[in-house]
Amino acid sequence: MIVDILARFRIQVFSAWHGLSLPSIPDRLHQVVLIGGAIIVGVLGWSGDVLALPLAMTFPMLWAFSRSRVTAAFVSAGYFLAASRGLPQGVANFYASNLWSGLFLWIVASLAFVILHAALWTDRPGQARALRYGAAAVLMAIPPFGIVGWAHPITAAGVVFPGWGRAGFGAAAAGLIVMTTRWWPAAAIILGGFWLWSAAMWTVPDLPEGWRGVDLEHGKKLGRDTSLEQQRDLSATVKHATREGARFIVLPESALGFWTPTVEQFWQRELATSRLTVIAGAAVVERTGYDNVLVAISGDGGRILYHERMPVPVSMWQPWLAWNEQDGGAQAGLFANPVVELGGRRIAPLICYEQLIVWPVLQSMLHGPDMIVAAGNGWWTSGTSIIAIQQASAAAWARLFNLPLVTAFNTQAEE
Repeated sequence: MIVDILARFRIQVFSAWHGLSLPSIPDRLHQVVLIGGAIIVGVLGWSGDVLALPLAMTFPMLWAFSRSRVTAAFVSAGYFLAASRGLPQGVANFYASNLWSGLFLWIVASLAFVILHAALWTDRPGQARALRYGAAAVLMAIPPFGIVGWAHPITAAGVVFPGWGRAGFGAAAAGLIVMTTRWWPAAAIILGGFWLWSAAMWTVPDLPEGWRGVDLEHGKKLGRDTSLEQQRDLSATVKHATREGARFIVLPESALGFWTPTVEQFWQRELATSRLTVIAGAAVVERTGYDNVLVAISGDGGRILYHERMPVPVSMWQPWLAWNEQDGGAQAGLFANPVVELGGRRIAPLICYEQLIVWPVLQSMLHGPDMIVAAGNGWWTSGTSIIAIQQASAAAWARLFNLPLVTAFNTQAEE
């Protein structure tokens, strides 16, 4: 009898270790556990705390545990909606509307993630399931699906493997895939061990020597107030920031409003007697719409430094206007200017939305930048953790590739 008991125990342990679900759990309870787990992972992993990002790496395991395509869809929806939970409030703030419009866009934005992961799910364990998750992860990292590829678990690579660069990215990608196989406990232990070690030794990305980012609390008037008084206020802020010896000052997205010859001349005069260079967000009006850019200004003049590759869909980027032969909306450069040069450094710029998705930063890293500059205008994110998530994502990528990071964000002043 003892031999029989030990044999049954060995089989149960083997099943728990190598299987992806316990057949003794009823289907309904199994679904509830998986969906609830996905929601918890989405909330905690994308809370805005950079050290919590590795929790997102458990999503592939929950997806693989699903016993049906419908369950996989609900697990994917729970994770994505929880991770992007700030969107309804942000949309309501942006459009000064009620939450219903935000809820609608929130649901629509999740469809690509949910449909893709549901379509690629398979009830065949092993290599087939691992390859299908790998395909889903790749597709959610690059256009067109990658355009709404928020909350990608690969973002946690910089927390688990800081300083490893491409090897760390590869190790994290391999870990995510293994999490969908019967070897998921080993992957979880290894990834968890590296995570704990990294958390114990964690340091924030360095600030490049001579550089400083300036956060503002100008709310929605930043970029909309085009008065001379606004430009003078920004100039005074910049001059105050230079007292600590910075030669390069980064201002948030949209800081200068419209980039015009008048604005350029004003700033050129303001900086004429200094060696200072200001990098600031602005908008360049074109015949068919506008470009969201970063400009570099010094006493010698100004130039457009960077054209945003992926503006915020719907609120900024509206490709359907061109399809209907209408003008308007921000232009999307997609794969343009991944790195720019300034002051003898190769810079990987990331404006706002680009910090939430994968391909812009990966494309920039392929070109060997010396630093990352992340700017944003998040006045509309008041009451959400969106800016904290952007900053955490930028910090994770900077730590993965061991690069200095400069950030500059505009928010709504607290009342």
